[in-house]
Amino acid sequence: MTKERQKLPEKSKRPVAVAVSGVKNSGKTTMIAALLPRLRAWGWKVAVIKHDGHDFEPDVPGTDTWIHRRAGAYGTAIFSGQRMMIVKEAQVTERELWEAFPEADLILLEGMKHSPYPKIELVREGNSEACVCDPATLLAVATNRREREGLPEGIPVMDLEDYEGIAVLIRDYVKACCKGQRQVTAEARI
Repeated sequence: MTKERQKLPEKSKRPVAVAVSGVKNSGKTTMIAALLPRLRAWGWKVAVIKHDGHDFEPDVPGTDTWIHRRAGAYGTAIFSGQRMMIVKEAQVTERELWEAFPEADLILLEGMKHSPYPKIELVREGNSEACVCDPATLLAVATNRREREGLPEGIPVMDLEDYEGIAVLIRDYVKACCKGQRQVTAEARI
């Protein structure tokens, strides 16, 4: 992987979104964790928004902000010179969360398998029988299955652990979007 900055063409004021999707335990978090250092090595600012279909504990038990929330605060915020965290009891969509990352080059969405966003779908042998995403939204399928049955026709199929190749595919997609060479849906251009 080249360490030099992969300069993006002039782009609109908003980043491009790509979802990493698949059924539960297909490896979405592992994939994103493997892609991030590669994308950052190109000098990109990448944000990640994860959808959780269940409720979750947003803070570390025992911290001051956790204690404040448990005592009844509807929201808490903590910040330092380098970072911040806001926890708020509210209904929110991923589109509203994007506003927190206006300087990002790319936003990776974890999950969102039934969304209209462009995506890489993970199909893991022993975990996924077939693709569950709309083929019209797929940039590629990443799989460790030898058999291609159940995978959509005409969609690139990549090895599940070809992190470099998948990063390059995303890079090329983002660059094409920035140059206006790809049709970008409103959902892709955040």
